[in-house]
Amino acid sequence: MTEREKGAHLLRRFGLGASEAELSYYMQGGLKGAIDKLLNSESTPEAYDFSWEVIEDQKGLIKPQQAVIGWSARMLMTRRPLLEKMTLFWHNHFATSAEKVTNGPLMVQQNEILRRNALGNFKTLLSEVSKDPAMLIWLDGQDNIKGRANENFAREVMELFTLGVGHYSEKDIQEAARAFTGWSFVRNGRNAQKAPATFMFKPVLHDDGMKSVLSKTGNLTGDDVIDLLCGNRRTAEFITSKVWNWFVYPDPDPATLKPFVDDFWRSGLDIKTLIRSIMESGEFYSDRSYRKLIKNPMDFCMTTARAMGIGENMATALAPTGTDEKQSRAKIAPAAGVSSSMKSQGMWLLYPPDVSGWKPGEAWITSATMVERINWANKVMGITARGGIARYPIYSILAGDPTPMGIALKLASMYDASFSEVKLKKLAEAAEASLKGTELSQKNANQVAADVLRLIFGSPEFQFC
Repeated sequence: MTEREKGAHLLRRFGLGASEAELSYYMQGGLKGAIDKLLNSESTPEAYDFSWEVIEDQKGLIKPQQAVIGWSARMLMTRRPLLEKMTLFWHNHFATSAEKVTNGPLMVQQNEILRRNALGNFKTLLSEVSKDPAMLIWLDGQDNIKGRANENFAREVMELFTLGVGHYSEKDIQEAARAFTGWSFVRNGRNAQKAPATFMFKPVLHDDGMKSVLSKTGNLTGDDVIDLLCGNRRTAEFITSKVWNWFVYPDPDPATLKPFVDDFWRSGLDIKTLIRSIMESGEFYSDRSYRKLIKNPMDFCMTTARAMGIGENMATALAPTGTDEKQSRAKIAPAAGVSSSMKSQGMWLLYPPDVSGWKPGEAWITSATMVERINWANKVMGITARGGIARYPIYSILAGDPTPMGIALKLASMYDASFSEVKLKKLAEAAEASLKGTELSQKNANQVAADVLRLIFGSPEFQFC
């Protein structure tokens, strides 16, 4: 690959798409510069200082479905794409669902915990999420009390969050559950949207007897168990493998992972160190990785919407009015269309299907989801009344070369799609058929683009990133 092709690959995997403008921006300092910009995004100012208040209803409340739209809006507008991509990864890792939690502010609070720690230390992240009220509700932590230990969280923290299946015993789970007794939370009042609830340890409900977890015996507490889990090299192996499967390619062999595990382990489970090691590795840019991961619905919908500049336009529209309720809700309407299509394609943000989260890979492609992927062309061009986004003025972009082949080439380039000459000719034929002997105009440009995009979005090549 050329340096620019590597940059595009990097942005597809660790960013929110590789649009022409975004790729040019990130590659100003070469591949190394692009990696540094992604990893050190805290120095990059946002176009709009996002506040969850833009999704509050007229009573100042946030429902979970509104929180979904809010997070989608944030993804569309952000200039810190890696941070949002990692927030999604950890959301899938800890897989807390509003289906059970039902409280919008609590889901928002957890989302902020994930974002704050997304590239930080894994032990800190695990500790904060474990004490998060949404997690305590999700895995019945508040019901885990002395004499009636509930094993749900103890089991999942080992099986899904740290060690993986086969690296602990049932006795370890039972004893760890006793250590986590007394973990609860207190609600901070109906109007406390930014911190609706706070972790509270209740000593009277804690089992302070001797316990033995992973060969460590003593009057262990929940914090002690988290220390034990994060002090076990197997956790570094499990997290590295899961990150690799999500961002690089599935089912890596242990020998391939070992140097990355070593770096992660030596760093004290520093997430940024792990991500940088992967970004800078030759294996990440290998044939086995390049254009081989099936796009999840976020990679499919969010990146195409961002490529059109929808997020930047939203940020510009929001900035002058700040959090004016009625106007702000209207201005983030495109995010509702994006999140709706993601849901139709199998990824409803804040509603993972079960405790193990969404399964990456071939599970994203079914006959039903392919219909939705193809129909996204109509929605993204704004020619559908249901579940679409604002009509995008595509004419000015296509007018530079309004010939059928010019239209095909521009749309393929704009949406980061790579096709053979034979397939480009088919796209041009679709544009020609849509034009029906007329010239491209303001009136027909969106329909012509949608007709071509249905072929692009339905093509085998476009399903991979």
